[in-house]
Amino acid sequence: MLRAVSSEKAVRLIELNNTLVFQVDRRKNRTEIKKEIEDSFKVKVDSINSLIRKNKKYVYAKLNAKNPAIDVATSLGMI
Repeated sequence: MLRAVSSEKAVRLIELNNTLVFQVDRRKNRTEIKKEIEDSFKVKVDSINSLIRKNKKYVYAKLNAKNPAIDVATSLGMI
């Protein structure tokens, strides 16, 4: 399950780096998360970085330049 993070840092990453931030299940690995993002939003993910903090896993998904992250964020209601 993907849960979009809409903090100030996440919005800045969307605008500057074309990167989306999600909170995901800790048991999922990078390839599963990448496939889920690509299937859910019909975008191409270039890279995935993950962070575990306070027993929660956050994923930074950098999208391909052809797929603007601002469009996905707008459809999610983040912006």
